[in-house]
Amino acid sequence: MNAHSQAIAGYTTQNAPIRTNRGTEYEVFSKITNNLRTAALQGKQGFPALADAIHKNRKLWTILATEVAGDGNTLSKDLRARIFYLAEFTQNYSPKVLRSGASVAPLIEINAAIMRGLAGGGSK
Repeated sequence: MNAHSQAIAGYTTQNAPIRTNRGTEYEVFSKITNNLRTAALQGKQGFPALADAIHKNRKLWTILATEVAGDGNTLSKDLRARIFYLAEFTQNYSPKVLRSGASVAPLIEINAAIMRGLAGGGSK
């Protein structure tokens, strides 16, 4: 690669947007929530995709619960407790969707509420 090519590459590889932690969290919630919605709309044919989306959603909420339970977390105790409660609800409700055919809507609504909070609390 000659100097000219290196110079062009140096300026063109900066296409990746700069994301904040909040923006990254929003993006993860958005992707998982969209997967939940899409799979639910497919009915019985979408069950494998729904199971995968629910698994990823539970992993996300497990991570959040672990983070808010940590001593170094700087969120208020009240907010930490609310997030932990939502994580518990998600863990307990998800099997009902998979085993009993309960609606996925509550999981989608919870994620959408978190996304609104992330979007309103600063730049994505």
